[in-house]
Amino acid sequence: MQDDSDIDRAGRAKRGSPFLTTDQAAAYLKISSKSLKRLRRDGKGPPFRRHCRFVQYHIDDLDSWSRDSGAREPGR
Repeated sequence: MQDDSDIDRAGRAKRGSPFLTTDQAAAYLKISSKSLKRLRRDGKGPPFRRHCRFVQYHIDDLDSWSRDSGAREPGR
């Protein structure tokens, strides 16, 4: 279960900066950081950027990826 402080930090980051850390992005997407890291490693996760040695996710990329990767109903 995600720590409420991670979700709070993601909310504050969204207001102050469009970039989120891996932990904040995972809280925003309501998945574990481990799952997000695995998706990134496998090339199946949302787009990310490296700012120096830091991996960061833009909030718009997270929203777009979430919308586009939603489960599709058969026949649609």
